[in-house]
Amino acid sequence: MTDKYFYVTTPIYYVNGEPHMGSAYCSLACDIMARFKRLDGYQVKFLTGTDEHGLKIFQAARDRGIEPQAFCDEISQKFRDLIPVMNLSVDDFIRTTEARHKRAAQALWAKLADRGDIYLSKYSGWYAVSDEAYYTDEEIITNDKGEKIAIASGKPVEWMEEESYFFRLSAFQDRLAEYFSAHPEAIGPKSRFNEIMSFIKSGLQDFSISRTTFSWGVPVPGDEKHVMYVWFDALTNYLSALGYPDTTPEMQNFWPETLHIVGKDIQRFHCVYWPAMLMAADLPVPKRVYSHGWLMAADGRKMSKSFGNFLVPEDFIDTYGLDQTRFYLLRDLSFGQDGNIGHDGIQRRKNELANDFGNLAQRVLMFIFKNNEARLPKITNLTADDQALLEASGIVLLETCRKHIDLQEFHLMLEAIWMVIRQANAYVDTQAPWGLKKTDTVRMETVLGVLCETVRRVAILCQPYMPDSCGRMLDQLMVAADKRNLADVSNEIGLEQGAVIEQPQGVFPRHVAVEAPA
Repeated sequence: MTDKYFYVTTPIYYVNGEPHMGSAYCSLACDIMARFKRLDGYQVKFLTGTDEHGLKIFQAARDRGIEPQAFCDEISQKFRDLIPVMNLSVDDFIRTTEARHKRAAQALWAKLADRGDIYLSKYSGWYAVSDEAYYTDEEIITNDKGEKIAIASGKPVEWMEEESYFFRLSAFQDRLAEYFSAHPEAIGPKSRFNEIMSFIKSGLQDFSISRTTFSWGVPVPGDEKHVMYVWFDALTNYLSALGYPDTTPEMQNFWPETLHIVGKDIQRFHCVYWPAMLMAADLPVPKRVYSHGWLMAADGRKMSKSFGNFLVPEDFIDTYGLDQTRFYLLRDLSFGQDGNIGHDGIQRRKNELANDFGNLAQRVLMFIFKNNEARLPKITNLTADDQALLEASGIVLLETCRKHIDLQEFHLMLEAIWMVIRQANAYVDTQAPWGLKKTDTVRMETVLGVLCETVRRVAILCQPYMPDSCGRMLDQLMVAADKRNLADVSNEIGLEQGAVIEQPQGVFPRHVAVEAPA
């Protein structure tokens, strides 16, 4: 059993609307992290789920004329349905309406209250129901209709006053600043680290963590006229799924070996409020929180449910293919920055897959099938050119991929792989195995063998992005199921030389122009 553990989480998705490409994007990034780490010998837990409490949910259910739980059941299932659609290797799906979660949230509350970090007071301020957040006077403006709106989100706010419990966030300002100064890797990318440090140093205020104006939430222990503010409730899910407050094996092994991947709009909750809550409970903070950018729609705005400008993952998958969609989303965009997605981009990347990687594998394997008795070639008498390609696709490439994946630089990892694919395609043209067939079949076999070995390594490394397609490619190379881990990418030859192959089938078809979905 491995002693390496890795816990990766999506944010729990708010059930105020159906999943769209933005939620698929975040979940896909987590899936790639989980798959890569499993291939690298880690014991992995990949968590996703749904956030189901709060005034916004209560109002949405009331408007539909149904109970809040029925409303949550319906929308939560749609997020669960996204898992097979995107081929996500999820290990657990948490819902904040589950008993295990309520128990954990109440246990964390009780611990913080016992230590004096929660106190009862009154709150008044500008509240945006859509954001489930309060704003100060400096954070709102009056629009041209005379409405008060939050600057950050553009959502309407209303003045609210109520009795509330508060978390003593101000008491943790110095500890947070000291911790992140000593552990800058705990927040990524670097620009987000700078934003969070600036926010902490500007002065932290205690924040409201309960509500009395509605009842759809986790009851506050000992004072059930209050329910927990949705963010205190929601953030606890990462512990709920590990069995907190019990000292479970999962709690011992996976916490805090944790990567939270979240959208940049909720980084403050995950990088300030959450670690302060954990410090108050004498729990270690997560190893890393990475805030990705927004997917931008054709209208230039963030893709969101409220704007109604989102793309549906199923439409892209039906038109271009599942692995092609997965590849495109992490190849075309720098994960930490905003980026536009659209049909032109995925068509270009689908053809890149076909022309570079797919064509390389197909023409080499088909040549072997037709001209080498369908046997994987024997590799002998390596030249400097052979060694250069094998070295480029071996340990050097593996370590480069590890470095990029640990920084969530998915597009840079793929670009490093593509540099090797381009080198392999140039090697084919230079070595010309079709000419060697007439003059030197021993040399021909070595050239073909070096190419097959390179494709084998590349296919192993690309599995987290395109698991089905790379699995089929490794099948055609006769790679055993237990020989597809990152430990099998080395400077040693791993090709099953002499094995008989079936007639090769193309794995990455080129894009055929059809009418794109609306």
